Amino acid sequence: MKNFFLVTGLAVGLLGAGTALAAKPCEELKSEIAAKIDAKGVPHYSLEIVDKGASAGGTVVGRCDGGTKEIVYKRG
Repeated sequence: MKNFFLVTGLAVGLLGAGTALAAKPCEELKSEIAAKIDAKGVPHYSLEIVDKGASAGGTVVGRCDGGTKEIVYKRG
């Protein structure tokens, strides 16, 4: 029973954290992601803000504006 409450509490905490991150404005999150990529020395890439679920041909690296938009990373 103790484990059930521990797992439930962790799941609720993680869901709350994910929602808080998705609420961040897209341009702010895009800037933060770009700074991390630049710090790793990645030479050629693009970050694009698209509607959630839109096919953008890259990897989703962030969600923003209340989860309605996604930030997509493309190499090259």
